[in-house]
Amino acid sequence: MNGLPRGYWCECWTQNLSTDQLPALHASFDAYSAAQADRWIAIALRTISPALDTAASEQAWEWLYEGRVDTRRALLRAEPCSVTVHQAGTRITWTVRPVIFLPLADRQSIELPACAYDFKPHATD
Repeated sequence: MNGLPRGYWCECWTQNLSTDQLPALHASFDAYSAAQADRWIAIALRTISPALDTAASEQAWEWLYEGRVDTRRALLRAEPCSVTVHQAGTRITWTVRPVIFLPLADRQSIELPACAYDFKPHATD
């Protein structure tokens, strides 16, 4: 796996704790450095903190001021980590996992395969 780019897969999940609802994925992000991954979480927390209740806002700012350093250290050791705040019965969790990004076929410089031209879009009503 030499030469494949390493990075971090970041996700934001919410779950309503008062129901049997499964967690819902709301956002994902591919970061290519620990700094970029933890910055993604920090920007989200700073953005939503004015709308959070007092306890959730305190959780957010506690991570921004103290927990962020531990998160960055964990990411630099290639360890997964998460940040969670609870807002009015909803759990909001950001997760970050180290990954190896596999390159996809580049279609900029080559022709598409012949089967790509067989697709015929259907007319809409």
